[in-house]
Amino acid sequence: MTCTVKVKDGSIRLPPGMELPDGAEVRLTIPDSLSQPSFAERYAAYIGVADDLPQDLAANLDHYVHGHRKK
Repeated sequence: MTCTVKVKDGSIRLPPGMELPDGAEVRLTIPDSLSQPSFAERYAAYIGVADDLPQDLAANLDHYVHGHRKK
């Protein structure tokens, strides 16, 4: 048996008239078009590109961005 349903508020509802017994196993197939790449996958081309940054960049970001005094 195959049916196509839509997700609403994070839940899947069966079409009217379709009933499944308690404990029935159901196979859910999610199309690849819905899966999103991870953060690292999206920005893989940029990982490791900035290798000449100052060692104290995290501690003194305001200095490098806005010209504030270093900590």
